[in-house]
Amino acid sequence: MAGTTHRTAGARQGGRGDRSDETAGHRRLRVGLTLCLALLLVLTGRLFFVQGLDPEAIAQEATSNRTRTDLIAPKRGDIIDTEGRTLATSVIRYDLVVDQKWYEDEFQRRNPETGDREDVTMDETIAVLSDLLGQDTETLTGSLVPEDPTNPKRYSVVAKGVTPEVRNAVVELGIPGMVTEQRSERQYPNGSVAGPLLGFLSAAEQTETGQEKGAEGLERTQEEQLAGTAGERTYEVGADGVRIPTATYSETPAVDGQDVKLTINSDVQWAAQNAVMAKQKQFNPDFVAAVVLDIKTGEVLAIADSRSVDPNDPAATEGEYRRSKALLNAFEPGSTGKLATFAAALDAGVVSPTEGFEVPNAYTTDHETINDSLNHATYPMTAAGIFARSYNTGTVMIGERLSNEQRYDFFKKFGIGDTIDIGLPVSDGIFAEPSTWDRRQQFTTMFGQAYTQTVLHTAMQFQGIANDGLMIEPQLVDSYIDADGTDHPVAENKPERVVSQKTSDVMLRMMETVVTDGTAQGAAIDGYRVGGKTGTGQAAGPSGGYDGYTSSFAGVAPLEDPQYVVAVTMHRPQGSWRDWYVTDTFKTIMEQTLNSYEVPPSDTEPNPYDVFVGDQQKYSWE
Repeated sequence: MAGTTHRTAGARQGGRGDRSDETAGHRRLRVGLTLCLALLLVLTGRLFFVQGLDPEAIAQEATSNRTRTDLIAPKRGDIIDTEGRTLATSVIRYDLVVDQKWYEDEFQRRNPETGDREDVTMDETIAVLSDLLGQDTETLTGSLVPEDPTNPKRYSVVAKGVTPEVRNAVVELGIPGMVTEQRSERQYPNGSVAGPLLGFLSAAEQTETGQEKGAEGLERTQEEQLAGTAGERTYEVGADGVRIPTATYSETPAVDGQDVKLTINSDVQWAAQNAVMAKQKQFNPDFVAAVVLDIKTGEVLAIADSRSVDPNDPAATEGEYRRSKALLNAFEPGSTGKLATFAAALDAGVVSPTEGFEVPNAYTTDHETINDSLNHATYPMTAAGIFARSYNTGTVMIGERLSNEQRYDFFKKFGIGDTIDIGLPVSDGIFAEPSTWDRRQQFTTMFGQAYTQTVLHTAMQFQGIANDGLMIEPQLVDSYIDADGTDHPVAENKPERVVSQKTSDVMLRMMETVVTDGTAQGAAIDGYRVGGKTGTGQAAGPSGGYDGYTSSFAGVAPLEDPQYVVAVTMHRPQGSWRDWYVTDTFKTIMEQTLNSYEVPPSDTEPNPYDVFVGDQQKYSWE
């Protein structure tokens, strides 16, 4: 009984377990069905929303996912000289890149002659590629063949900057995984000619299309005109990334950059650079610089530096010489600055060119003693003679007939201490107001000390005197030319009168006396009448004290109808100041300028003033 009872209890107990398992299974089934129904409802609702409520938005989203927009790079404009000769241009070049994932020892390519498919090996291809690119086969093998087949390079550069012809020849080789990437390369066909003016591009700064931006010179200041405006191309692609030919396509063309036409004449620029470089070798100064201006228009025909950058390889030139010293280095001009003092005195009517003066070697006024550079006897000289022989003592005798304020105002009319806007940075120089001048400074400013200016300022001042007294701010950019050839001339700078025409005529004759009977006889040019002014100024060092010199000459020709001014400056030359001269540099540049513009020789004889009062042969030249 006891055993039976036990079995019966066990059986009942097992039955209860089966019913419990069945109940749990039902619950899980119900939960699963509920979730499926909920998911089905969500999908149904979404389908209803898509199909019935917002089909257009979904279609737009799908199209958007397939749409690609590429920017179209514009062609950068050229920089050309006044004759239309190219100084800077952009050319199409290609980088060759391979995805080593697609490497094959043997592959098929199309025979360029027959058009048939043919089997070639990579070794055969590399041999041909070596000749095309001028690279050795070992280097090419490293670029094309994966070193580790399990880890190939997905972007291996084979060559950079190849020409379109080379690129096409490489494409014909049918190398698996080879792609070509187009880019624009800036070239400067004349090398260092006008290099500091042109400037160069920098990969560190790029446009939205990845093109390099201007880093220095006109490439930088004219970036807006040269760069152009990017276009864009919009199209649809399939799942494989290939464009769908029949799908939406639109294109906004790029607007190519404008060409910038300069007033620079490449022939004159080349001659000027060679001339200042020769002077650099002769005296090893910090720099030699020259500026050539058209007197009638103020146009800049040349700005030359003795240490010029080649924009094709700017890194080869020290940083300080990648910009023009003629524009950025201001110096105390010395005796070329006497031009302003004499012009002011003549224009104010306080002196005449033939008025006589007793000119000593040392002259004391207002407790300050002014000396000439070389000892000389006291001479009876004309005002023109003082200018021709460049005596400081006589200059102060004449200059002190005007007040400090009168001379300051006149100097300012000549642009001393002011900005010159030519589309490139130009140093203003330093010219303090007369209220700040000390007792000596009021006299030293009369002969080109105690203020600073650039070679460009000097050239502009001589242009103003030679142009009937009408000074024109120099102009470097002539016009902007659209891609279709439309020319947009830059407005000409308006002339401003700085002296009367009578003063201009007298100053030109005095300048001729400098060349015929004064300090610049080495500036004479056969067949042409020439006038100008020499200058040797003390140069201040980093400490503020004078520890060097600046030698200059600025002149005009032909004097009967002045056409061109050439200003040359040599800063801190080595050796003795008695040996320095730049008149030969002026002569070389002026001769090339006159020849380039086919200026006929002078048809009148020189007409200098007397240097001395009385017998001209009585006094020695010192």
